[in-house]
Amino acid sequence: MLSYTEENYLKALLKLILDNTSNEAGTNELANSLLVKPATVNDMLKKLKEKDLVNYEKYGKITLTLEGQKHATEVLRKHRLWETFLYEVFEFSWDEVHEVAEQLEHIHSVKLIDQLDKFLNYPEFDPHGDPIPNKHGEIKVHFKKTLFDVEIGTTCKMVAVKDNSSSFLQYVVKVGLGLNNEIKVISKQDYDALLVIEVNGVESIVSQKFAENIFVLA
Repeated sequence: MLSYTEENYLKALLKLILDNTSNEAGTNELANSLLVKPATVNDMLKKLKEKDLVNYEKYGKITLTLEGQKHATEVLRKHRLWETFLYEVFEFSWDEVHEVAEQLEHIHSVKLIDQLDKFLNYPEFDPHGDPIPNKHGEIKVHFKKTLFDVEIGTTCKMVAVKDNSSSFLQYVVKVGLGLNNEIKVISKQDYDALLVIEVNGVESIVSQKFAENIFVLA
């Protein structure tokens, strides 16, 4: 059985791979996503490689083995199902569900997770718009662009967020945004890339960093 830390590393690696729409990720990327030092990541990757869960050479790109992908997908599925349950049934806000799901995702009862999936009517996306793997490990991933990539004058629809931190999600709400909201890009400053956007008839100024963490369909 894998440790909680090992499961967290595999899940973080899979999320990076899905966000990058590739089959690999870098050590620094993984370190940044887990908020740890690259040296710490290297030590864990050695352990995961010994267990045949990742393919990795020092300073090289990291990929998941078939077994590693299986474990990572299972943890990701549990995490996103628990987020959905907390949001839909217990009425947690979308900025509260992540931390609790981080604890619940390590429950190993297959029957419990399958029943949870059935109870929720087999959801395909979690409260943040992220795809939920099904019991066969299949993930419905759509190509998504960020708000920053949208051309001036274009109206798009918010479909997911890249940053699931509480502080960012609370900021998104302050801007008046939620999943499936329409956003019109009014202007973009050449100097500092600040964007003026319109949501529900109200204009707001947002940063490049903010816009790069909002996934949209244009």
